[in-house]
Amino acid sequence: MTDSPSADARATFTSTIRLKLRQPARLRNLELLLVIFAIAIVLGAVALVQLGATGAIDASVLALVAGLGVLILGMHVTMRIVAPDADPLILPIITVLNGLGIAMIYRIDLADGASGWEAGGIRQIVWTAIAIVIAIGVLIVVRNHRVLQKYRFIAMFSGILLLLLPMLPLIGTEKNGARLWIEIGPFSFQPGELGKVALAIFFAGYLVTARDSLSMVGRKFLGMQLPRARDLGPILVVFAASMLVLVVQRDLGTALLYFGLFLVMLYVATGRSSWIILGLALFGTGAFVASRVLSYVGGRVDAWLDPFNPDNYEAIGGSYQLVQGLFGLANGGLIGTGLGRGRPDITPLAESDYIISALGEELGLVGLFAILGLYLLFVARGFRIGFAGQDDFGRLLGVGLAFVIALQVFVVIGGVTRVIPLTGLTTPFLAAGGSSLVANWIIAALLLRLSDSVRTQPLLVIESDGEPARLVVGQQ
Repeated sequence: MTDSPSADARATFTSTIRLKLRQPARLRNLELLLVIFAIAIVLGAVALVQLGATGAIDASVLALVAGLGVLILGMHVTMRIVAPDADPLILPIITVLNGLGIAMIYRIDLADGASGWEAGGIRQIVWTAIAIVIAIGVLIVVRNHRVLQKYRFIAMFSGILLLLLPMLPLIGTEKNGARLWIEIGPFSFQPGELGKVALAIFFAGYLVTARDSLSMVGRKFLGMQLPRARDLGPILVVFAASMLVLVVQRDLGTALLYFGLFLVMLYVATGRSSWIILGLALFGTGAFVASRVLSYVGGRVDAWLDPFNPDNYEAIGGSYQLVQGLFGLANGGLIGTGLGRGRPDITPLAESDYIISALGEELGLVGLFAILGLYLLFVARGFRIGFAGQDDFGRLLGVGLAFVIALQVFVVIGGVTRVIPLTGLTTPFLAAGGSSLVANWIIAALLLRLSDSVRTQPLLVIESDGEPARLVVGQQ
């Protein structure tokens, strides 16, 4: 029979246990200050738009925007209760981005003389309110992100269904040359935006279970470890789905988004650069063939390579929009014309596809750099949340969700500035569109939930300091 531990031994053991606890109030108080500052920036931007465009203040629109501020504060209060350790920077960042988008869409409404529900700014305010409420619901319902891994196959079928809905003849509809929308009565929605969230959950859950066979087996060729033929199935399936989107839905941007998301998550899960090289070769080959076979893809490439060619400039869906956007950016210069003082309305779809050009004209290069800085900070926080997680599913999901935002920003701004061909994706949180807003706010809510889980999960650390190793139990 062994003796029970002595009091001195228990005291020694207890003294080696150090709880590294963050004070949740500090994180939330910091978030509260930043959120109030963000709401003030948004209200100031809307007021400057009104003064610049009309010379007067419309209190009714400011009241609607202030109502959104109340909802955002409500989300902050919800986080104090259900996610007290969540990242304090994400909510203020998306508040500023979403608010600047509302201000610019409202500015274009003033130029076009739109009012009421026909005004894009009013619709954007309503959709923002809906998106915030849904994000609050996600935070309340998803109390542990690991639960989502159990529903990975449901997420897969949901993502595929959302991807295929616009192809149905009764509800699917084509806008601006792409078949991405469904219409039910007076309502229209782009289901592929929610599909990217569902597929990110599925990819994370699938790669957690399959990464060993995808990373450890294969032959080496030119210094790279190539996968086995049987392991190529998942990437070929996703590649085929991306090409189906490109051919049937006529949307290069969504095809690039889905395939790029899976490719990056595959690389993070396996650490094998051969997957990246193989995936880029597949997509590059598919895009090249599409540019030669599909006229709408070839037209985008021609407009990108030679936008000032009269044949491209005057063609339907040609480079007119691209050239107008470039002229708008040039007109803005370094510091911009000022909110409400430019002419962004003469660029087609300035409230959606080309909202970056509109903001660049009125805020200038300095304003665009500030917006890009916000995106960079958002993505960096997302990657930090992903890499700090201790469970593989959380790591992959965090990185995947952050990469979705990063890839969309790169593709949109790259197209507007003529770095790459235009693809038709929307700028996250800025561009007009209810489906995009809802999906992006859900992404933000999931990242907030992940960040709360990362900080509250147990952390085991070994300390020595020249003494016998001690086990320190704490939290991140």
